[in-house]
Amino acid sequence: MKTAFRPFHIFLYINYCTLHLQSPHIPQRNTKVPFLRMELLWKAHMKPQLIRLVLLVILVTLLSSEVAESRKAKRVSTSFEYKAINCRAHSASLSDFGGVGDGKTSNTKAFESAISHLSQYASAGGAQLYVPAGKWLTGSFSLISHFTLYLNRDAVLLASQEISEWPVMKPLPSYGRGRDAAAGRYSSLIFGTNLTDVIVTGDNGTIDGQGAFWWQQFHKKKLKYTRPYLIELMFSDNIQISNLTLLNSPSWNVHPVYSSNIIIKGVTIIAPVKSPNTDGINPDSCTNTRIEDCYIVSGDDCVAVKSGWDEYGIKFGWPTKQLVIRRLTCISPYSATIALGSEMSGGIQDVRAEDITAINTESGVRIKTAIGRGGYVKDIYVKRMTMHNMKWAFWMTGNYGSHADSHYDPNALPEIKGINYRDMVADNVTMAARLEGISKYPFSGICIANVTINMAAKAKKQPWTCTDIEGITSGVTPKPCSLLPDQGLEKIKACDFPRESLPIDMLELKKCTYKLHSIKHA
Repeated sequence: MKTAFRPFHIFLYINYCTLHLQSPHIPQRNTKVPFLRMELLWKAHMKPQLIRLVLLVILVTLLSSEVAESRKAKRVSTSFEYKAINCRAHSASLSDFGGVGDGKTSNTKAFESAISHLSQYASAGGAQLYVPAGKWLTGSFSLISHFTLYLNRDAVLLASQEISEWPVMKPLPSYGRGRDAAAGRYSSLIFGTNLTDVIVTGDNGTIDGQGAFWWQQFHKKKLKYTRPYLIELMFSDNIQISNLTLLNSPSWNVHPVYSSNIIIKGVTIIAPVKSPNTDGINPDSCTNTRIEDCYIVSGDDCVAVKSGWDEYGIKFGWPTKQLVIRRLTCISPYSATIALGSEMSGGIQDVRAEDITAINTESGVRIKTAIGRGGYVKDIYVKRMTMHNMKWAFWMTGNYGSHADSHYDPNALPEIKGINYRDMVADNVTMAARLEGISKYPFSGICIANVTINMAAKAKKQPWTCTDIEGITSGVTPKPCSLLPDQGLEKIKACDFPRESLPIDMLELKKCTYKLHSIKHA
């Protein structure tokens, strides 16, 4: 075992040696430093003052050596665990690829380099990229299959404001054009296409879109292309987005599109309530999706279910179906908690939402469509929803407008059918419901049961507005409009959820444990 010399020990030893040379009759003793003892014996004739000088030089050398030893690279381990659809066999840290977390240095190339390197493990158990604590400025980068991006609790991805770091892409085929401008769109901050088994997660790490720059450009109408989203995965399967905080997105926050088997869980999304189009989570032409345990404050719909726009969505023909939304809390004074449409031309079917809380939000559930949309919204089920300080509890409109272009088909009529709401409570509501179908093509199969809506002090005199709709109610307060006749308490079991579970609810997350090794200098 090596003996570590400390300054105080060496100081005592110098004095001992000096005393020994000054007094040759003192018996010699064995020393733990043989080379030092030989040096002293060889220079026994030197004057004590010179001896002290030599020994002090040796002391400095020993101390320098010890400090140098302490500064040698040490292997530091970081251990953590989380739940995921799949665990990975290989892992690396962004720091190992030149990443600098100072909030100023661009890390776009570091992300690209790290992900490129880790792609070699796709068929060998997959790989994980760990983002340590720090502020990591970056432009858009793309993910790979069998891959996990994991953010440390104190990691912040900062979206670059250098336009050159945002590649321009073609419009989505089911939209035909961008949402902000007719041309293409900027790639999302975290992007992926044609992937299998991809995870974006962390210990509540943060992704900050620094959206104010983009909002200003949007309001000034200076954008040639549609603003980027924070996370977009398209044409992909087996996706997990979880345990993250998303701030100030330039536009939509999370956008899975043309994808399937998706879990979005434990995500906090925050943007100013007046920020433009900062939708929370927008499943778009997706199948078998589960959104749960999310908290959203935004300037647009908290969850917006979509499937393409007018003739482009009709032609693409890719519906959103088998969607579960549960334990969602929403604040959005100018939009809806859950919106269906308005881009719903590929169809929306079998949406099940439960245990939803809306606070200071314009509407609880909103269906948005128009002539020219085509498609359908059907088999929608919402239960156990609590609403506080609302403009409308329920809102449906068949005259939303906002077409992609002037080429839409005026004969493309949307079908709205089988809309079921039950077991809800609302307070301080300005208007219970605004339900407006399409003339000669009413929205049908509307069922509302066991719902109590307490009106605000300055509520509208007429709590319900109903045109071109068909349906029933049971146990609803205040009394609904005549187009929704009350069937009595014996029908209280109406509007209930389907009994069978969806496939996405069968998917259980695995417990993943990792121990990352990195080089750290003292």
